[in-house]
Amino acid sequence: MPLLQEVETYRVFVATWNVGGKSPHNGLNLDDFLQVHDQFDIYVLGFQEIVPLNAGNVLAIEDNGPAAKWLSIISRSLNHGYPSPLINQTTSLKTASRIFRAQSVRRRLKSCNCSTTSDQPERKYNKDSCFKCQQTESDPEDFMEQVNDIGPDSFVVPESNPSSGSNMIKYSLIACKQMVGIFLTIWVRKELVQYIGHLRTSYISRGIMGYLGNKGCISLSMSFHQTSFCFVCSHLASGEKEGDELRRNSDVIEIIRNAQFTKICKRPNSRRMPEKILEHDRIIWLGDLNYRIALSYAGTRKFVDENNWDALLNKDQLKIEREAGRVFNGWKEGKIYFAPTYKYYNNSDAYAGEIEKSKSKRRTPA
Repeated sequence: MPLLQEVETYRVFVATWNVGGKSPHNGLNLDDFLQVHDQFDIYVLGFQEIVPLNAGNVLAIEDNGPAAKWLSIISRSLNHGYPSPLINQTTSLKTASRIFRAQSVRRRLKSCNCSTTSDQPERKYNKDSCFKCQQTESDPEDFMEQVNDIGPDSFVVPESNPSSGSNMIKYSLIACKQMVGIFLTIWVRKELVQYIGHLRTSYISRGIMGYLGNKGCISLSMSFHQTSFCFVCSHLASGEKEGDELRRNSDVIEIIRNAQFTKICKRPNSRRMPEKILEHDRIIWLGDLNYRIALSYAGTRKFVDENNWDALLNKDQLKIEREAGRVFNGWKEGKIYFAPTYKYYNNSDAYAGEIEKSKSKRRTPA
């Protein structure tokens, strides 16, 4: 007799933002951006250029101070102003992750949440790696006492504790990963965290010389109940010259081909977890894909000034390439009902170059 399955509906909010190398100020309010009044179950937030893409950040030690500030500001909106100690200080991503965990009692979640059988032998590990935002040297605070059935991808989330004030926390941070300027963070409604498992991450660098991390993607695989999800946050090749769209196509193809998630869950009769992007039940690709509009500057500005989004979409490189079957064949894109977002002056609605006399600084909106 086949097993009965119960289907439940959840709401997932996915957003992406290229912040142009600007660190957020402490007064930034993300309530409107995150649509906090709509009460989503899962938030998947991708950022690009959270640090300037200069040689120091690309080739030297990664600057994760801005990522820590973004975590703090996101938490403030999702958890309705619950005070965060990160707002007024520059903090590393490792420290930020530890502070978020310390807001309430630490509760251990298993990297595998598959059902077990009574005759299955237990596996023991002397120590484990928390699912932290950044690989760092080992720290005694990052390891806990010996536990059963904990694998290398286990992680820590807050548990409700009225005495610590964590009953005010509605969303738990379950993942935050950074690769140079790309930053991916996932938050889940607190009561649903127990159904999250099999968290794994894959990084693909497609930047300078084809292997530096100023361009590329962070992919995160996870299970939610019995459904596998893959979230791909990417920053693809830039450029508005003819043929540059082929470089972006190549980035997508190489990301899909090379992204690999570690094997997990070797229990007998357990469900095989996906190891490639396309093996997942649900895949969501977000980020700055950098596809442009196949029109001249004058032609593009004419349609922008007329708010003629349909005319612009008909010349959208991604739409053209996808419909031709050269990239994202079979994928569906969300409805676009807003003006081109590339490229504004900071803190303004003016497109870059429109008030400049020099055409070298002018950018065709996209």
